[in-house]
Amino acid sequence: MKKEETYQERYNRAKARVEEIRAFYNHLFIYIIVNIGLASLNYYQNEWYFPWFLFPLGGWGIGLMGHALGTFSANPFTGKDWEKRKVQELMEKERLNN
Repeated sequence: MKKEETYQERYNRAKARVEEIRAFYNHLFIYIIVNIGLASLNYYQNEWYFPWFLFPLGGWGIGLMGHALGTFSANPFTGKDWEKRKVQELMEKERLNN
């Protein structure tokens, strides 16, 4: 039998989701601002012949992509279905051990 969710539980889950999305957008904003600054620094040092700013841009971009995948549930390893399955698996193990 499935337990009915209360309004407070639904509200708390929705609020946590909004905070997760806001954290991603803050991360994206900082990524853009910092990398614009690094590209400008690279350009104004007259060292445009070697675009070193691409290294932090790419490395941080990979991390940002992982954050996006986790936030928007596109990652098959950490999506909501995975969480539910893992919780059920752990609860079943605990039940069998008791």
